Amino acid sequence: MTLLKWALLFFVISVVAGILGFTGVSAASADVARILFYIFLVIFLVLLILGLTIFRV
Repeated sequence: MTLLKWALLFFVISVVAGILGFTGVSAASADVARILFYIFLVIFLVLLILGLTIFRV
């Protein structure tokens, strides 16, 4: 869950920077947030598949 929190934090930073007119900071923060979210999504899906197949009791 920490990875998802970091992605949300960078998204909020991106939105605030975009409102204030800092487009470079906004774009960079949005890219970092997007990358962190995709990493979280991949890890979640791998663990979900493993939980449904291999670790069944």
